[in-house]
Amino acid sequence: MNGTRRTLIGGAAALAALAPLLALQNVMAQNGGSAPVGSQSAHDAFAGLPNFKMHGDEVVAMLLYPEFTALDLVAPHYFFACMMGAKVHLVAKQKDKPVPSDLGLAIMPTMSIAECPRDVSLIFCPGGTQGTVNAMLDDETVDFVADRGSRAPFITSVCTGSLILGQAGLLKGKRATSHWAARDSLKLFGATPVNERVVTDGRVITGAGVSAGLDFALAVVAKLRGVGYAEALRLQAEYAPQPPVPGGTPETTDPQLAKLMSDMLLPFPGWVAKAAEKKR
Repeated sequence: MNGTRRTLIGGAAALAALAPLLALQNVMAQNGGSAPVGSQSAHDAFAGLPNFKMHGDEVVAMLLYPEFTALDLVAPHYFFACMMGAKVHLVAKQKDKPVPSDLGLAIMPTMSIAECPRDVSLIFCPGGTQGTVNAMLDDETVDFVADRGSRAPFITSVCTGSLILGQAGLLKGKRATSHWAARDSLKLFGATPVNERVVTDGRVITGAGVSAGLDFALAVVAKLRGVGYAEALRLQAEYAPQPPVPGGTPETTDPQLAKLMSDMLLPFPGWVAKAAEKKR
């Protein structure tokens, strides 16, 4: 065996060592249905780790609606889809056309609301601004979230997606968070707003604004598959933030900038309050 071939096989074995993280089934398919060299021993090594559930059968329903914020969805989707054995569905009212985000990035659904399994392990709502308010006013969307959420072991959101959960009647008596500009609006739905990046209250797990979806998703994976699995996925994603600028919250941002941003988003709570008049 020449050096190049030996290197390639060694590389394949190393990738197989990340079986639950790099979708081993795809690697196996590319090798004619057989696992690459060394994959079984690597598989067993991972399976033997504490706080590490290798396989699962979770059914995850991630809501899509026009003008959602893409990063709210994409970051959690990455981590959820890396859970070996999980089925992750991107659910929209219609599945035959891409759903545009608030900044134009379009995501193709994998199934319609009508096709979504009745019982899911986790229901997830991303946020947005006007798009979120429109979703709150859409009976089919809210009924879907309310129905699946009534039985799901986990009810989740990132950013203003928690307002949709509230509109569906799923946050009454719960501690929850949202984007800082909308957090206090959670009171309209009988929830207690909490100024934290990720808030867990029983089966309800909510993330704060946009980028908090990364932390939120890791918290969910840790609950579903163990802390070790979540840590491995964090390493795979090289999620080790070192922001080049200060800020990120109203409290840590330059006061002048924080006020300008707050003033810009000031109308949003009013839109939410009007939509909440239709709540369950």
